[in-house]
Amino acid sequence: MIAVNLPNYFIADLPADAVLTPEMLSEACRTLRRNREQYLAARSTESLIELLSAVALNWLNPGYTFRKLALEHGPAATGFSRETLSNGLDQFFRQLTPENFSTLLTQDLGHTQRLEKFVATVAEERQSRRSIACAPELLVQIAAGNLPNPSFMSLALGILLRSAQVMKCASGGAFLPRLFAHSIYDEDRKLGACLEVAEWHGGNTALEDVLFADADCVTATGSDEALAAIRQRVPARARFVGYGHRVSFAFVAKDALTSYNSRRVISRAANDVVAWNQLGCLSPHAVYVENGGTLDAEGFAEALAQELAEREAVEPRGSVPNEAAAQIASRRAFYEVRAAHSPDTRLWTSEQSTAWTVVYESGAKFPHSCLNRFIYVKGVPDLKAVIEGADTVRKQVSTVGIAASEARSMALATEFARWGATRICPIGEMQNPPLTWRHDGRPALGDLIRWTDWEG
Repeated sequence: MIAVNLPNYFIADLPADAVLTPEMLSEACRTLRRNREQYLAARSTESLIELLSAVALNWLNPGYTFRKLALEHGPAATGFSRETLSNGLDQFFRQLTPENFSTLLTQDLGHTQRLEKFVATVAEERQSRRSIACAPELLVQIAAGNLPNPSFMSLALGILLRSAQVMKCASGGAFLPRLFAHSIYDEDRKLGACLEVAEWHGGNTALEDVLFADADCVTATGSDEALAAIRQRVPARARFVGYGHRVSFAFVAKDALTSYNSRRVISRAANDVVAWNQLGCLSPHAVYVENGGTLDAEGFAEALAQELAEREAVEPRGSVPNEAAAQIASRRAFYEVRAAHSPDTRLWTSEQSTAWTVVYESGAKFPHSCLNRFIYVKGVPDLKAVIEGADTVRKQVSTVGIAASEARSMALATEFARWGATRICPIGEMQNPPLTWRHDGRPALGDLIRWTDWEG
């Protein structure tokens, strides 16, 4: 645990040698429920939106205490460079605005006041029907350990719902969620008293069983195997929402690679590789480049390698665990041999480091990257080849980033949607989903609430 000078408001603030017992966790859950009833349940949606938006503005201020702590200690705690953290935090907190929150509520619940009282849309009024959305009193969130933004989003949505929350982070993964929770506590102490952030090694059934027994709703992000294990242990009376392993890729249509547009497309593709070091489910494993453009796939790969080299100078990747570095080195060695014997493979790498890697291959078979800025560029004849090549991961695809002419974009997006992708966006925005994004094709708020209809 990274030691910073913060008050002991949350379990994650306790010293590293502190022992957390099931009894302590059970008491924390009871306290959270009491605090919610007293400080949170009666709050208006408008006031909560104002608070979250104010906290977001604070995080965008370079002089803000918690942002400074994140950038000072974050590289050691997370492995991300200061520049990568700064860009990632900016991208996320710019989304937390009153307008975006209102749009999310209308999109998911039909009305901005649906969480406060019985209201009706125009269609519901015709049926003499009103509805209210009821949120879980205690929301338990099992966070993944690699990226902070999903944890930030989970905490923000829980606040919007007026739920007391326990966020359980992976061991060593609580630093940034903890800072976010402190920033909320700093803005509103009573609201902060309805949050708990903790971390421990996964598989501690004594602690987790206490959480699951107390929860009204459990969300979890992780591997499909981890989600299956958690689902079996959540009581039937509690709702379970799981977000499993996903992969993403990009497609560059030939009409996007004109002489005046190619450089822009390559720069935007580099944005997706560099953002959060390519570690999120929204990051591309591969960029499929359609043959027939002014720039072919091999030329695209070479230009992308040059762009990544330039990015490394201004936004370095940062350190990676020894195991990850060894995996990159091993994968590079494999492609060095292949490139030496086949004109269909080429390799570009950072010098004297594993900071970035570009592999060009002909053929459309989907490749699983080892990430940390290790990207494949695949030359393909058309969209049909991409869909056939990626068929092995069809049910696991989250995001497809596309670069295409305006005239062709609609047809491409429709094809990818029918094939199974749950999010399609411009290349360069893959790791920057809007606040209103439907995670895995499901409504962010709608998955967590219970509806009550009032007829007549």
